[in-house]
Amino acid sequence: MSARIDVRKTYKLFIGGAFPRSESGYSYVVNDHKGTFVANAALASRKDARDAVVAARKAVGGWSGRTAYNRAQILYRVAEVMEDRRPQFVQAVQHSEGLNAGKAEKVVDAAVDRLVWYAGWADKLAQVVGNANPVAGPFFNLSTPEPTGVVAVLAPEESSLLGLVSVIAPVIVSGNTAVVVSSYSRPLPAVNLAEVLATSDLPGGVVNILTGKAATVAPWLASHMDVNAIDLTGIAGDTALATELEVAAADNLKRVRRAPASEPDWTQDPGLEPMTAFLEIKTVWHPMGV
Repeated sequence: MSARIDVRKTYKLFIGGAFPRSESGYSYVVNDHKGTFVANAALASRKDARDAVVAARKAVGGWSGRTAYNRAQILYRVAEVMEDRRPQFVQAVQHSEGLNAGKAEKVVDAAVDRLVWYAGWADKLAQVVGNANPVAGPFFNLSTPEPTGVVAVLAPEESSLLGLVSVIAPVIVSGNTAVVVSSYSRPLPAVNLAEVLATSDLPGGVVNILTGKAATVAPWLASHMDVNAIDLTGIAGDTALATELEVAAADNLKRVRRAPASEPDWTQDPGLEPMTAFLEIKTVWHPMGV
């Protein structure tokens, strides 16, 4: 029997629920931890970033308007589909992070569990973060959290799956939409996650995934006037780029989740901060009935 010819896969971007090729027409080689060719990934351009923002903005109204319970159902469905495709994600993590099968399985398990954890918070966040405020006078004074809008997310470079899930889930659980720039050297878990999101009842445009260099794509997202917030976690330790993006984000008063000095330990309890970082608090006064 003759040997088969290798079918070399070229992954596409994930924008608006579809999988377009990069507008630039360029792709780049993705190697595993040993330097062996694994696949090609699309090299996102400025135009791709703009298209992703348009898709994310279009999805904000519908996604934020859904009940928190329904958003929880959808995040849980994402976890279910990831669990069903567990061997594929284990292999992707092995290729990307150079882990043995046992350790890669633990990473995938932790990523699925993290999605379930955030799904559980969807309909509880308002009770924990919101408040009935004591005021002088015959009024109800209620503070409730609302989504910020479109959030640009720079995914971690090293933790290609658990870190990725840990920065996407808190953004969308409360009704925001996301434009995500994946790890440049380790994009395989991100493009596999895109295929899961496309078949998990998540509306198109809620999560958009761009593969490419953060240093190239992120400045356009930071300066984009229709992006409401940006998470710089993925450029941990790059002080120069972080400062540049913070300055660009100031033009339209974006919320900024600052870059840490080093990549966090993603196995730790994330707490509420990743969710509250992209919430606005709306306070309503209402007269009491007599």
